Amino acid sequence: MTAQLVRIDDPADPRIEGFTQVRERDLIGREGRFIAEGEVVLRHLLTSPRCEPLALLAAEDRLGRLQGLIGERDISAPVYVASQAVMDAIVGFPIHRGLLGLGRLRARPSAAELLAGLGDQALVVAVHGVGNHDNMGGLFRNAAAFGADAVLIDSTCCDPLYRKAIRVSVGAALIMPFARLGAGEDLVEALRAADLEPVALTPSGEEPLSKFAPGARSAVVFGAEGPGLPPALLAAARTVRIPMATGFDSLNVATTSGVVLHHFAAARARQAGSDQENQP
Repeated sequence: MTAQLVRIDDPADPRIEGFTQVRERDLIGREGRFIAEGEVVLRHLLTSPRCEPLALLAAEDRLGRLQGLIGERDISAPVYVASQAVMDAIVGFPIHRGLLGLGRLRARPSAAELLAGLGDQALVVAVHGVGNHDNMGGLFRNAAAFGADAVLIDSTCCDPLYRKAIRVSVGAALIMPFARLGAGEDLVEALRAADLEPVALTPSGEEPLSKFAPGARSAVVFGAEGPGLPPALLAAARTVRIPMATGFDSLNVATTSGVVLHHFAAARARQAGSDQENQP
């Protein structure tokens, strides 16, 4: 492991200030930095070209796992090692995973920059008004799992780099390209300006998902549970529904995204196979 190992015995050591009282910091923000928690998420922090690790913190009994993650990588960030009791005191609660990373994104593209970089075939996950970090993490996880090219969130959404959102996304928030619209920017207008067809999910959608054929450049728009997507947005988009049993008309938004993105991924795979067959 090519990294600087630093032993920490005092929870108040100023060198590990970025890891102190994690839950309280979650509430006030980290000024562009984020916490990666657990082995799988930490792997994404260390390997994603989008991320820069600033510091790592490991419990003594997890140091071997951390060494395996780092391998022969040249990590300039310091690696702090503490007993489990000291680590718990630093973090402010029992941190059973025993591995934390402090990182930041190398770049934060604007919405226009993100969408301009997409290819002729593109699938974007667009999110309006989702304030629940579990749901945001689930949306990012599904976006990565089903091969979406980018995620666009509006100004009313919660932060995908909140610790819990990153954890629920299993690190997908660290590898998926994403951008946030500014206050007052219209989600559908931004998508149409980038030549993406907005497809909005709603129980009252005009087309059932099973019959829906995605275009080459599509953006699937998901809204918050409860209020859903606003009428003005639905009026400006193509609307799709997932038929359900009588008396029940809604799914958790993360579950909905999994169902919908699987459908879109399958359609893309069929089209790619057809294109290959038609090549001379």
